[in-house]
Amino acid sequence: MQKVLLGMSGGVDSSVCAALLKQNGFLVGGVTLNLNDSFDLSNIDDAKAVCEKLGIEHITAQLKNEFKKYVIDNFIDEYISGNTPNPCIVCNKYIKFGKMLEIARQNGYQKIATGHYARIIERDGRYLLCKAKDITKDQTYVLYCLTQEQLASAVFPLGTLSKAQVREIAEKENFVSARKKDSQDICFVPDGDYANFIEKTANFVSQTGDYVNRAGEKIGQHKGVIHYTIGQRKGLGIALGKPAFVISKDAKTNRVVLGDQEFLFYKKVLVKDVNFIPFDKLSCEMEVTAKFRYSQKEQKAVIKPLDNGQVLVEFFEPQRAPSSGQAAVFYNGDIVVGGGTIICGIE
Repeated sequence: MQKVLLGMSGGVDSSVCAALLKQNGFLVGGVTLNLNDSFDLSNIDDAKAVCEKLGIEHITAQLKNEFKKYVIDNFIDEYISGNTPNPCIVCNKYIKFGKMLEIARQNGYQKIATGHYARIIERDGRYLLCKAKDITKDQTYVLYCLTQEQLASAVFPLGTLSKAQVREIAEKENFVSARKKDSQDICFVPDGDYANFIEKTANFVSQTGDYVNRAGEKIGQHKGVIHYTIGQRKGLGIALGKPAFVISKDAKTNRVVLGDQEFLFYKKVLVKDVNFIPFDKLSCEMEVTAKFRYSQKEQKAVIKPLDNGQVLVEFFEPQRAPSSGQAAVFYNGDIVVGGGTIICGIE
């Protein structure tokens, strides 16, 4: 009988995972990761209550230092550098499927489980990451970075369920988390004000700089590069007599380029630090669907390997506002081919 350590946030998804794992014959333990100072300690109590109800072990792991090093510091550095990072992807790679797997093995568990909506199948000696049956809840976009070792050690009990089914199970089990709302924002920036968080946490003082047009001519003044994202229209604090959008930004020169929306669209996107799942390396061109935002609808594209290990993604139709630091993720039907970090769009 396999021992599985389940990451328990105190929410409904992980609570139902615990029940399902126990029903399926696993020896289950729960672990709640205390990651940052904004973590609601009542979540630990809720996770403990579920574990007590099911008669399984619960432990709390203090990972604030690791979370700061791998996730928060990276988030701040990337934003200050002018990029648009996705901290959930970094957290999955280093914390939830990195450090948590270490904790599991230190405590005699063979596998880890999480409440992610995704599936894992084994085929021809490879572990494949597949979309959840409930496509509206699918979370494979933030899991593309998982290695074969991590996938081989992971269990996703919710991969074949809908959110409604999960809520129903939680109600039947009378879990304290049954009616908890889903978290929406980045956990360490609950109010969504990234710029304010960076300024306070890193003692960073935003420097005002120039708004320029695509010809490099000054057209106004901005309040600091970290306050803007590619494609942004609202909150620019400038009137040009027509709609203006953030086309690009350069942290080194402290300039933000404004222009018409047409200049946000690119057919080609350059990607680095690529992780492939069905195979180790892309050896030839491959037709896929791809997206570079969690909620974006996948678009037809061709991925092409480059000599330096980077990948060129060529979309069939121009795509709006690919931003450096975002993740581009590739699919073949329900299977995640892989993904990487966007360097830039190419005209």
